[in-house]
Amino acid sequence: MPTYKIRGIDVDFPFEAYDCQLDYMEKVIEALQRRCNALLESPTGTGKTLCLLCATLAWRKSLGGFSTGSSQRKSQFSGSQSDVGSSQSQSGNLPTIVYTSRTHSQLRQVVQELKRSNYRPKMVVLGSREQLCIHDEVSLLRGKAQTNACRFLCRKRQKRFCTHFSRVAEYMNNNPHIGDEPIDIEDLVNIGRRFGPCPYYVSRELHKAVDILFAPYNYLIDRDYRGSLNLEWHNSILIFDEAHNLESICADAASFDLSSGLLTACISEAKNCIDLAVGRQQESNDKSRNPDNFAILRALLLKLQKRIAEVPIESKELGFTKPGPYIYELLADLNITHETASKLIDIIEDAAVLLEEDKQHDAKRSGCKLESIANILKSIFGDKGKGHANCYRVHVQEAEVNATDIFKGKSSRTLSWWCFNPGIAMQEFSKMGVGSIILTSGTLSPLDSFAQELKLDFPIQLENPHVISSNQIWAGVVPLGPSGRPFNSSYRNRDSPEYKQELGNAIVNFARIVPDGLLVFFPSYYLLDQCISSWKIMGNENSSTIWERICKFKKPVIEPRQSSLFPLAIEDYTTKLKDTSTSGAVFFAVCRGKVSEGLDFADHAGRAVVITGMPFAPRADPKVRLKREYLDLQAQSPREGCKIHKLLSGEEWYNQQASRAVNQAVGRVIRHRHDYGAIIFCDERFAQSSRQSQISLWIQPHMKCYTKFGDVIYTLTRFFRDGGSHSPAKPKIADHENIDVNPSSSTETVPTEGIEETSSGNRREIQAAQPLEESYLERFPTLSTSMDQHRSTNKLSSLLEAKSSSNSSQLGDILPANLLCFTPCMDLKRLKRSSNLMAKEKTLSIAGRGKMQHQNCNLIDLTGDHSLDKQQSKEQPLVPCSMKKCKVLLIEDDALQHDRSSNDYGSDAQGSGPSDLPFRVSSVKHENIHISDHTSMMKAKVHLQHKDDGAAEVDAKFLGQNNKGVHLSAEPCGAEERKGSAFLIQVKEKLSPTEYKDFVGFMKAMKSKVMKISNVLQCIVGLFSGPERLPLLERFKDYVPAKYHSLYDQYLETSKADNKRN
Repeated sequence: MPTYKIRGIDVDFPFEAYDCQLDYMEKVIEALQRRCNALLESPTGTGKTLCLLCATLAWRKSLGGFSTGSSQRKSQFSGSQSDVGSSQSQSGNLPTIVYTSRTHSQLRQVVQELKRSNYRPKMVVLGSREQLCIHDEVSLLRGKAQTNACRFLCRKRQKRFCTHFSRVAEYMNNNPHIGDEPIDIEDLVNIGRRFGPCPYYVSRELHKAVDILFAPYNYLIDRDYRGSLNLEWHNSILIFDEAHNLESICADAASFDLSSGLLTACISEAKNCIDLAVGRQQESNDKSRNPDNFAILRALLLKLQKRIAEVPIESKELGFTKPGPYIYELLADLNITHETASKLIDIIEDAAVLLEEDKQHDAKRSGCKLESIANILKSIFGDKGKGHANCYRVHVQEAEVNATDIFKGKSSRTLSWWCFNPGIAMQEFSKMGVGSIILTSGTLSPLDSFAQELKLDFPIQLENPHVISSNQIWAGVVPLGPSGRPFNSSYRNRDSPEYKQELGNAIVNFARIVPDGLLVFFPSYYLLDQCISSWKIMGNENSSTIWERICKFKKPVIEPRQSSLFPLAIEDYTTKLKDTSTSGAVFFAVCRGKVSEGLDFADHAGRAVVITGMPFAPRADPKVRLKREYLDLQAQSPREGCKIHKLLSGEEWYNQQASRAVNQAVGRVIRHRHDYGAIIFCDERFAQSSRQSQISLWIQPHMKCYTKFGDVIYTLTRFFRDGGSHSPAKPKIADHENIDVNPSSSTETVPTEGIEETSSGNRREIQAAQPLEESYLERFPTLSTSMDQHRSTNKLSSLLEAKSSSNSSQLGDILPANLLCFTPCMDLKRLKRSSNLMAKEKTLSIAGRGKMQHQNCNLIDLTGDHSLDKQQSKEQPLVPCSMKKCKVLLIEDDALQHDRSSNDYGSDAQGSGPSDLPFRVSSVKHENIHISDHTSMMKAKVHLQHKDDGAAEVDAKFLGQNNKGVHLSAEPCGAEERKGSAFLIQVKEKLSPTEYKDFVGFMKAMKSKVMKISNVLQCIVGLFSGPERLPLLERFKDYVPAKYHSLYDQYLETSKADNKRN
């Protein structure tokens, strides 16, 4: 393991360090030695976490040995259920390192990095009861209800006592070495399940004597939780990893929103407490709970509700706003002051316990709403004085109400107390004598706003470059679309149909060119919904819609608004990435959403990211408007002695917040040293130097502004065509659960000539190779002559040498991995392979057209078996892994010239031939099949169907084959298929065109298994709802796989019952 001497400190690093890693560790050690704060940005993939751990622990080790071993333990577990320990082990008062990140899943990755290092400090990861509790009943609870139940069971002399808590003392005494090796939350839970001690209280005891403590950073920001930690804060080191949204979390933690609904629920709980207390007095003479106290609490809440309702709101848009200290005036009218607030908090805590005891029988117990009132009072009166109140604003806003409330004359209002100075929480650390505060992330830029917002001085700052080379990144500003219309997602332009169409056509092109995963980020959910809705109906006459053309190349996934649905969206994206029927998947997401924050789209999971606009927050949003006003007021009247020379204005903050959201989104791709990808800025405003200066520093040198859309497509095509030279690592996507989206590459590909089977055995229809979008061919006439065939051959050969040295020498002039860079007007000689490859011609029989010649595109397998003999290797040349499906290129001598009159900007041709050809590829049928141990050579003929013929052939074949499994018969003329065709005709008569289109889509989903079978059947039953369609519903059962008949019968009976009721 290499050792580097940095500023006099020997740092053990598990690998040969890059220059940027040495620079990063030097800045960390400098901040620690100088006892000052540091603001460090280093892109994801540069080993930031490992560098931070090694540098910090090396510095700590230089001060004295780690507190490992039983001799260092100075305190023993007393068996108390209190969260606050009695003492802390201090080895010569050496500083404690507190390493925080945003979530426990990120901390899990940090612990894994610690295991890779050579350092073994005493450590522990703090977690909540929700993550650590192993009690059969308490572990099912959440929030304060869980805390109260835990404390109740841990009290001594109780009939019901937690046996796990009682075993903590013995286990800690017998295992003093726990924490000497890196352990995670899962390890603590496993210890508890195996040996019996409570993992939560083990971690609480262990944290008193550690060298480094890991915790989510809200544990430090929250004053109550921070107070429960028994740490010596003086000279301690605080590290905030993934700190890009630390300022917003600090501000939100000090703010509150009290809605009418929450206040009503609290009043109801107070009434319940009165009834419970009175009932206990009458039944068992239990006077431990005074009902008068709960009556006082309810009366105060009713007065508060009335007071909020009486606030004069002249404008619904502006609401009612007052300076921060007004909150004390409002509560004083209700006789709530610093003196009475503490008494109210005690009453609320008694009420929470009473409600918890009453809900013991309820398995679905929820948290006590009254506790939110206690938290609000603590937030307001936590500061003994009113010094920070000027950093707040009181706001009352009229909210949308439902019809019932309007009928009853009720109004729905929200009382808010918003903190606009996130530095309040950070300044408390300075008052506690903390040695250094280090903020780091992969996307902190622009750095200026961090120092100014947090009101801290950061003498040490760093914006690190990436460890990748220039040929691993494509970054460009695309100000114009395929038809030359400008991209600008501002409020004035975003609702324009022309803008939506232009953006959609551009994404069609990107979906065609970018291999595997494509991420598309919108500024807001509104624009995301509007664009997708428009794309589903936009299209030229007799052509597919924009949405259909996108789906033709990549299967779409849309980020849901509801957090509960997000894991399903990730699972869907993972599945679609592995599906080889298209070239990958596209994830439509929103800046500041979950996709932009918590996921790692490495390798094939994210080959390109598209930013469709500047994600400015709504100017009319009250919180945004008041924040800007607050900053402008601060900038006009700065305080004396302020360390920061130039205060941030409201407009500067507004712009920097948008830029930081962009940086966070583009940081989803290029996640490690061997990764590569493209960053596409589709908004003309990114061409401004002021905007580019706020993009992460590692991206800026690679950014280029293009004046023609054709140039964008050309350079992108070449970039991904040469992608094999980047030697990407195994594709994966890592989020909080480390989801693996590695496309199935272990299965040997069976080469065929014209047909390919999916993993489920279903035949997949071969699609013709498509040319570039016709819209920009006129604008980019040199494309067909400027492609460097020799260069593409060398690049591809270099990839193949890494895969199979025995086969690489046989590759001659091979098509580039991305056939989409070729157009019908290119010289056919450019498409021919060398004689040592299997270059064969197939004769395509076309009704009324005679014969035409087809240059066969053989399927080439990158996963070739090295055990094959040389003859087999010659018969099975290899292909780049990006060629996921065999393509058929239809060429006719008199149709090689491009139709210059085409004005379909961004349209994808239905075939690679000209649009006026009276045929299309409808299906592929086998004639002969021979399967050997390693190969399966299939002769095939392409069945061409006239455009005027019926379009139900493939669907009828699916219906006929569904119950029998996929077979490879030559002609679809069996009785089952005729029956299926007749059924489809009846379906088409009963359903509207839109419904029939949905029906066909559901059948294809059933065939390809991209949807759960239960969901598909439910959707089809919904389409056939209604008495007149009931016969179709019953007949469709014949086409449902036999093993799902019982499930379908349930849906069928439910539908019949609904029809009877109606």
